[in-house]
Parts: sequence; structure tokens; C-alpha cells
Amino acid sequence: MARLKVGIIGCGVIGSALAEAIEDRFSRSADLVAVCDLDEDKSRKLVDSLKAKPQILSIDKLIDISELIIEAASKQVSGDIAYKALQHRKDIMVMSVGGLIERQDVLRMAEGGKTHLYIPSGAICGLDGVKAASIGKIKSATLITRKPPRGLEGAPYIIDKRIDLKKIRSETLIFEGTASRAVTAFPKNINVCAALSLAGIGAQKTRVKIFTSPNYKTNIHEIQVEGDFGKLVTRTENVPSPANPKTSFLAPLSAVATLKNILDVVKIGT
Repeated sequence: MARLKVGIIGCGVIGSALAEAIEDRFSRSADLVAVCDLDEDKSRKLVDSLKAKPQILSIDKLIDISELIIEAASKQVSGDIAYKALQHRKDIMVMSVGGLIERQDVLRMAEGGKTHLYIPSGAICGLDGVKAASIGKIKSATLITRKPPRGLEGAPYIIDKRIDLKKIRSETLIFEGTASRAVTAFPKNINVCAALSLAGIGAQKTRVKIFTSPNYKTNIHEIQVEGDFGKLVTRTENVPSPANPKTSFLAPLSAVATLKNILDVVKIGT
């Protein structure tokens, strides 16, 4: 059986975790053939850390030689990368899910073609239940996120509203609005609401609340969904990634699990 040729765009925390997993866990079924990052030093550092030495290529060349493209770059480019990959009839896994919220062209292309668009659950649990519930009617979907202040630093919303995170002393509601607004306000912090939206009732109908407090030690995501099926409530308490406090440790694990599901013959869960 031929091994799957994988290309990774984005060599940060998630991209590196996937590269290491391909080499250590999936070497019998996948080959990392190329990597790409806007910061070439990151690409070089990742390649140097691997036994197999994937090529460092441009996005176009990486897509050309890969069978599965994994986007782990940013919301700003994920939509364009997904469109280009699907246009070239290549499967793609998108980690920066917020970039797909306004890209109906990407979703239509994926639905109309023979290629696959994979969206991992990321830092939340319960999307299997939300997907099942969406077969019926979902009346409401809400994501309540709690993050330490340092996990929100640099977000456009924090800068625009001139919120001084260092002055916050107790639990404070920072943001409340639609998932559509949230992914723009917090592009590096709240991809989970985009995944919830796509699995459920869409970004305009999905509600998001973001709290912060210096007393928080973990990133906490609560999902509340009500519909014909009844009520679903999940709570996920994530340790922040040691390499990047804006990323929950579960997010790269979810990416690796999605790749495992792609490669496995036996697939478990909805």
C-alpha cells in the first residue's frame, strides 16, 4: 500500500506536532514530503529536527507534490490555501478554521468535488454530538470560553477596545457576540467557535462569550446546544501549549488524531 504524501503549511506548534507524528507514529502509512512557512527559519528549524528531510517549498509547489495538504498557518491565509488545494483536486486539513467562515466558495467546492476537506475538533469536545443534532433541528448554540489574560494578548479586539489585560483582577466578560464577529476579533484564540459553527447552525446564529481572569490556569471551553434532540453541554479544560499560550495543548493532539482517522481503516465516532 502506497504511503500518503503529506505537505504541511505552517511550522509552528501544530505543524511541528504533526510533522513529528508523521515521523514517529505514521511512518508506515505517510511521508512528509514538504513544509512551508512565511518565516523560513521556522521551516529550516523543523526540517533540521526531523530524521527524514522534507523539502522546503512554496505553497504552490507544496500543493503540487502532496496528496494531503495540512494548513496550520493562520486565519488570514487558510481560506485561500484551502481553495487552491481543492482546485488542484487535493485533500486538505484546515486548522485555522476561522478563515472558512466567510468562504462559502471553499465549502461549495469541497461539497461538489471528489476531494476531502477535513476540519479537526481542535480544543473542544462534543462536535460529534453537535453533528448528530444538526441532522434534526438545533434551536441554539453557545460557546463560553475562559482564558488567562496572556492567552488573549495581541488580539485585534483587545487592541481596538484598548483593554488593559494587566488591570483585570477577577473574572471579566471581555466579549459577547456572534461566532462570525468572534473569529475576526480573536483570530488566533477562538478557532473553536468556527468549528462549532460549521458543525451546527452557522456563524451568525452561534453565540460566543469570552471571559478572562488572572485566576484561570487553563483554557476552558463550554458548549451549550439545544434542539429537537434535547440539550447537550460539554466542558473542556485545556492546559495551554508550553510553546504558545494562545494555543490549547489539545489542539495539536486533535490535529494528530484527525490525521490518524484519515489513515486508519477503522474509524470510530460520528
